[in-house]
Order: sequence, then C-alpha cells, then structure tokens
Amino acid sequence: MTGWVRVVDSPLSIRARRGATMPQFVLAIALVVLLGGTLIWPMAQVVRTGFVTRDGSPTLSYIALIFSDPLLVRGLLNAAGVAIVVTAVTLALSLPLAALSVRYDFRGRAILAGLLLVPLVLPPFVGAIGMRLVLGRFGPLTWIVQQVGAWFGQEISPLGIDWMGRMRLVGIIVVEVLHLYPIMLLNLQASLANIDPAMEQAAANLGAGRWRRFWKITLPLMRPGLFAGCTLVLIWSFTELGTPLMFDFYTITPVQIFKQITDVSDNPMPYALVVVMLAASALLYIIGKLLLGRSYDSGTSKASVAWTPKRLSGRRGLLAALPFVIVFAAAVLPHLSVVLTSFSEVGAWHKSLLPAQWTLGHYAQALVDELALPSIRNSIFYATIATSGAVVVGLLVAVLVVRTDVPGRGAIDALAMLPLAVPGLVLAFGYLSISIWLKQKMGRNVPAVLDVQNFPPLFLIIAYGARRLPYIVRAAVAGLQQTPRDLELAAANLGASRWRVMRRITVPLILANLLAGALLAFAFSMLEVSDSLILAQRSEFYPITKAIWELSQRLGDGLYVAGALGVWAMALLTLTILAANALLGKKLGAVFRV
Repeated sequence: MTGWVRVVDSPLSIRARRGATMPQFVLAIALVVLLGGTLIWPMAQVVRTGFVTRDGSPTLSYIALIFSDPLLVRGLLNAAGVAIVVTAVTLALSLPLAALSVRYDFRGRAILAGLLLVPLVLPPFVGAIGMRLVLGRFGPLTWIVQQVGAWFGQEISPLGIDWMGRMRLVGIIVVEVLHLYPIMLLNLQASLANIDPAMEQAAANLGAGRWRRFWKITLPLMRPGLFAGCTLVLIWSFTELGTPLMFDFYTITPVQIFKQITDVSDNPMPYALVVVMLAASALLYIIGKLLLGRSYDSGTSKASVAWTPKRLSGRRGLLAALPFVIVFAAAVLPHLSVVLTSFSEVGAWHKSLLPAQWTLGHYAQALVDELALPSIRNSIFYATIATSGAVVVGLLVAVLVVRTDVPGRGAIDALAMLPLAVPGLVLAFGYLSISIWLKQKMGRNVPAVLDVQNFPPLFLIIAYGARRLPYIVRAAVAGLQQTPRDLELAAANLGASRWRVMRRITVPLILANLLAGALLAFAFSMLEVSDSLILAQRSEFYPITKAIWELSQRLGDGLYVAGALGVWAMALLTLTILAANALLGKKLGAVFRV
C-alpha cells in the first residue's frame, strides 16, 4: 500500500509518505499510452492528413483552398455565428435560473431544478424531427399565425408560410439553446454556491447596491464557472452536426464535412476542413481562457460558510418558480413535437394545431423495422461495452489523480478531460483516418475489425468510450475526494493488496458516483451523433442516431417512424438523467468541467 495516499498527521500515513511506487508508475504509463492512442493519435492523424500530400510532402494548399472557396468560408462564418449567438442566449437564460436556484428556496425547487436537466440528454438532433413538421408551410405554426391574422382581418398566402426558408437558422439556434442551457446552468450553479457570502455582505455593509455587488463581486468570482460553461457551449454548438443536418441547412461547416464523407479515402479536403474546425475550437478555448479563465485565490473564491437560501413562500414563491416552468416547457417543446409526430398518421398533421388522425402504428413499426430494431440492439451493445470500459479506465485515472503522488498525474487528468474540449467531429474523423491509414499500410492483411468502413463496431465503441470518459473521471474524483482515506490505509495495514482494497473498500464507497457517471456516459453514448453518423457506414451496424437520420430521409412514413424511434430513446434517457441527478445531486455539475 506504499504511496497510496498522503495523509498528514495520521499514524496510518507513515507508509503513504514514501512517494509513488513502481506499480503506480506502470499504471500511469499505461494510462498515458491508452489515452494518447484514443485521443491524441486521432487528432494527430487528422492534422497529418490535412497538411500532407499523397506523396508525403507537407503542404498548406488544402487549407488555402478552403479560404479561397466562398461557400466554405460562408460555412465557417455561419458555424461561428451560430456558436456565438447560442452561447450568448444560453448565458442570458441560465444566469437568472442559477441565481434563483442557489440563492432562494421555494416549494418544488428541487423537482424543478431536476426537470431543467432533462433536455441535456434529449439531443437537438431528435427534437429537430418534430420541428420540421411544426415549421412546415401548413404546419401548426402557420395555423396559429392564420388564426391570429383572421382576428385582425389579415389572410396569409394560399401557399402557406415558408418557415424553413425564412427561419431555418433561427430554428437551429433555438433548438440548440434549449438543449445546451443545462451545461451552462450546472456550471453557474456550482460557481455561485462556492462564493463566500461574507464577500457580498462586506460589500453591502460598505453601501454597495444589489447590482453593484453583482457586477463587482459576484460576477468576477463566477469566472471559472462562466469559462467552463461558455467554453463547452461554444465548442459544442460550433461543431454541432445533427441539428443543421436535420434542418437541411447545408451552408455550415459540420454539414459540409459530413457531405464529403463518401469520398473521404481519396479527398483530403474534409480533413483540411476538420483541421480548420479544430484550430478554430482551440482559438475559441484560448480566448475564453484569457477572458474568463483567470481564477482567484482559493481563499477568496471558495465559500468558508455555506450560503443559506432565502425562503420564499406564497406569491413570491410562485413567481420564483415561474421561470423554471417556462424554460422547461420551452425546452421540451421540440421533443413534444417529436411525440406528436410519432402519434400522427402520415400526412395528418396539416393545417391544424394538432394531428387530425392518431395512430400507435409507428411505435410498432419502430420495433420491427429492418433498420430501426437492429439499431436499438446495436446502440445498447455499443453503449454498454463503451461505458464498461470507460468506468474501468475512469476509476483508474481518478485513483491515480486523487490517491497517489505520481508525477504528471495532473497531465493525465487533463488528458482524460480532453474530449470535453475537442469536437466530436474531429475525433470521429480521426478514427476514420486511422482506419484508412491502417488499410493503406497493411493492404489485404488488415484485420476486419480495423476496417471501419466495412466493420465499424470496434471504432464506435472506442469513440463512445473516449468521448464519455470525462463523466466517469469527474464523478469518481468527486467521490474519492469526499471518501475518508483512513479506511483504505487501515485495510492496507492489515495486509490487503491494493486491488483488494479497491474492490472491497474504495469502489463500494464511491459506487453512487460511479453509477451516476456511468448512467450519463451510457445515455450520451446511446444518442451520440457525430461518431455515429460518420463511422457507421453500413446499415447492419447502424446505431440509433444513424437509423433515425436514414429513416427521416425515407419518403412516406419515414419521418414518423423516426419520431417513434426517437421517443423510445428519449424515454430511456430521461429516466437515466433523473437517476444520475438523484445519485449525484448538486455534484452533477462537476461532470461538466474543463
């Protein structure tokens, strides 16, 4: 048990002060190799492909071609514009909600706070299915406008209203905001809870008003949370593929990359676009770090006394709860439209507020369709294996970071958290590039499992596990930091091996944290978009999201069966996020930190 932890002034800590042991060094090296192979190698492979010609010579010509193409430049500008607007609106929406949930107590606060997190695992990719019908020329939105216009004696065009033509970009922004605000909210709540109330009380005693205290004291102390929330939302929305794809908005970089997937083996331009997107994401991260990432001394940013929420009752309590209800209702509206789509007869949601005819047939079809049913089995299999592997690796990373003195453990922790800051589109293309590179090097001798274009399960599982590893790591770290170390040391002093201590002491003590992280990892893997759309290129291996996309493009009942399949997935994932929130409570925000 030598080198397991460092406990000061404890008789059990004598053996723990001798520094890192050889097994710990071996574990650290193994984790660096594993994380480097699944995270650094894919990014390096994408960069290499984007900067190297077919004969192996370095070149900048592919990058230059991108910036000389007006359509590709417009795609980059659209992606950046969407990201900036989504981040700004998300911040404006989440800040007052965070203040209400942390500073005030009112009836139903815990339930409402939990419901606000539900949209986190309901991807905008699915919500966009229903929004396509809502925004149809003669959809329910047109019907509402028609009824309002009739009151004022105005008539709409007999051709209806082309919402998808006029407001396509607005629709994308709205759907993404309603999906991403929980990430911002969780980080802002954590930052507000960590502020020492004595700081604001001192400012109040000096005569500072409420708004002056907010701008001079509260907001600057919230900078770490602002940085984490804004960075994640900015990068996520900048590289979001599913929503613009479902809205048929093609002049945006992620969709432009996806549309070139068919000739990716012979065309370096998609990789060059991915390199530009990676560089832009890194630049956005650096700008955010410079503006918001500077942290205060721990003594001034951590609360020495817990904040006591002010109790609101009666009318004031109802007014405090109202914003939560409004935001939740708006957030589930796209997904409610998916539910209505799934129950509507084909073509029955036309010139009316609700579908004229209802059916359960699409749900039955979703369970027997040759594309839908196998995709459910595939997603469950991929997500289960990926989550199991992520739990093992994440637990080892957390133990190494919290319970050892191995040099460089901070770098290992940062490497494990890298997927939160790296676009999924980049990693997906990285795995695709690795597979193509292996085929070129090994020719016909390449094992079938390494040929992602013909057999993608291995790369899908690796991609899912790598992308969701941060949730496991942060959940496990939070559990270990609150677990008494003396129990582990006592077991070690009685002769228990390290693995026995971990199996019998450590894991049971942090089991709730591991389960919460695993539930989140499983939920996000089940509806992973970028990896699924790019890596799954054969129908028998389609996960749910790829099946939903293919079904939505099918004429006839395709969109309706896709909606039913999306509802099945939404029901599972809603239960998952509520279970994770119940297990982790306020510590759920620690999962979304960079």
